[in-house]
Amino acid sequence: MRVANTTIRAVNGLTARWAGVKNGGTAFSAPGVWPLLAFLADGAAGAARSELEESLGVPAGRAAAAAGELLAGLGAVRGLETALGLWTGRALELRAEWTAGLPADAHGVLTGEAGADGPVLDAWAAKRTGGLIERMPVAVTPETELVLASALALRTRWLKPFDETYLAPEHGPWQGRELRGLERQSVLLDRIGVADTPGGHVTELKVLGDTAVDVHLLLGEEGMTPGGVLGAGVGILADSRRVTPGSRLPYGEVGPGLVVGRERTLTPRPPTLDVTTVAYGVTSDHDLLEHSGVFGLTAASRPVPGHFPGISAYPLCVDTARQSALARFDASGFEAAAVTAVGMIGGGIPELRWLSTTVRAVFDRPFGFLAVHRHSRLVLAAGWVDDPEPYREDESVH
Repeated sequence: MRVANTTIRAVNGLTARWAGVKNGGTAFSAPGVWPLLAFLADGAAGAARSELEESLGVPAGRAAAAAGELLAGLGAVRGLETALGLWTGRALELRAEWTAGLPADAHGVLTGEAGADGPVLDAWAAKRTGGLIERMPVAVTPETELVLASALALRTRWLKPFDETYLAPEHGPWQGRELRGLERQSVLLDRIGVADTPGGHVTELKVLGDTAVDVHLLLGEEGMTPGGVLGAGVGILADSRRVTPGSRLPYGEVGPGLVVGRERTLTPRPPTLDVTTVAYGVTSDHDLLEHSGVFGLTAASRPVPGHFPGISAYPLCVDTARQSALARFDASGFEAAAVTAVGMIGGGIPELRWLSTTVRAVFDRPFGFLAVHRHSRLVLAAGWVDDPEPYREDESVH
């Protein structure tokens, strides 16, 4: 995956900040959000642009290019499917410079009828995630002018599967529960290690998948917050020197949930890594505007003009921003999916500052038409209209 290190660090930074405001069981995907914020920043101005830029961690002027590079890089990862979608109201005119940075086949149309638009967007989410997520996380209304969405779905199989086992913890929060445990043995001691982080020690286990995608399990000291542990994990990715690998750990209790010891065996055997964990499945729905500061959307969600002049001359503001995510870890592999969407509505009444001459034309008799390619001036279609569709009283007019 050819993505600039600055972009990877920026996306990982958003992961760490997002983790810092989450508690309890959760699943989320910063790569599902980051490209959307980048495309918004590309068309933003004023405070909205500044806040988005700060959240992204890259200059707004380079954000769209970085997002395109990221999406292309994600698309090259085996076992990972990604997509970007854009839907706009029929009357909303977008800046050509902004749409040029989006995938050519990404643009769809909103009819303004929730009963028609909702199923279309839900079908897109389900198709793009292989059925893992069945609905778009945002609901469209007649006021919705624009929806920008991303989808990703990841599936990988373990290079070395686990064995399922019965697990009944004798202490801690899971005490008394009967759990679906997973266990396996390996001679690769350095798949595990202990990191000394600013928030405390963290044990890190790497579980390798067959698509060059690995899952890192992170266990922190008691009292560390979820955000602290996940943030430490992101820090480990940026500086692996923090981790003391399993082959270099001393004897004794060397880290959270980790003991190095000696035992007698009937036959000679090499040092062994024994791992016990649990199967899990997590689904989460996130309202990004609840933590708008993390995502740079505070100013952009205020219903006043001027936020996104680079997207459209029509004033727009962010009305809703949500993500639905899931993650499943079992004996044979891991799968995860996320659909993220930003919905925009009109951002106040446009300021009418100019006087203009109006020329009106009425086509009330037969007429012809040509469809022309702008740059080559190639006529793509031509025709003549002499039988317009009749008005039906039982149909409402929009």
